[in-house]
Amino acid sequence: MPVLPGAEPYRHEGGEVGVLLCHGFTGSPQSLRPWAEYLAGRGLSVSLPLLPGHGTRWQDLQITGWQDWYAEVDRELRALRERCAHVFVAGLSMGGALALRLAARHGDDIAGVIVVNPANKVHGLAAHALPVARHFLRTSRGIASDIAKEGAAELGYDRVPLDAAHSLRIFFRLLDGELPQVTQPLLLMRSPRDHVVPPADSARVLGRVSSVDVTEVLLEHSYHVATLDHDADRIFEESHAFIGRLAPSVGKEGTSAGG
Repeated sequence: MPVLPGAEPYRHEGGEVGVLLCHGFTGSPQSLRPWAEYLAGRGLSVSLPLLPGHGTRWQDLQITGWQDWYAEVDRELRALRERCAHVFVAGLSMGGALALRLAARHGDDIAGVIVVNPANKVHGLAAHALPVARHFLRTSRGIASDIAKEGAAELGYDRVPLDAAHSLRIFFRLLDGELPQVTQPLLLMRSPRDHVVPPADSARVLGRVSSVDVTEVLLEHSYHVATLDHDADRIFEESHAFIGRLAPSVGKEGTSAGG
């Protein structure tokens, strides 16, 4: 299937500091493209892959699972490591969960972790029903485009394939056990008003990781897809400042962004 216009992966060859950006479940690189372009414009090497089953039609996501999504970002990380002295991982929602697993498994190869509204669990009755329901129902209502900003929209599926959602639930449970292995500096940015991922998920991440250098930022004016919302500029600036503090080779501009 052809990739939807706007959902294409994005890569930029910059300096010796690299950033891997991971998009969310049922979403696409479109939700993180402005963030990627901001970092690229400041001289960083950036990789924003399209996860398998995403960016085409929901039927393609139905036949993929967490192993496919994780394998894609793992490959991209290894490629960035080959050409960059310092590599950071970042992500939105499920992409944040993928970034955290990369950090847990790759240790010192990752200089820092940046997550926006990271997902940690499938909540409510749906979580308990998934193992059985997926054999009777193919999809549920979509979760894309939870954005406060008028006129902004996320390019994502309008249906959630339940087989893929079941795989995501398994992945979250696996990751939860691995979070104590995350020791890198962590920047976690979250929206108090998020209609997709509750505050409990961010609290769980903060409570489980072993990172000592932890910064939490509240995105007061945004919903779940904060990277396309009112606080987008703050996300970009905070992340660039975080990277500049940990990788001085980014230069003076890297340490001063975000005030």
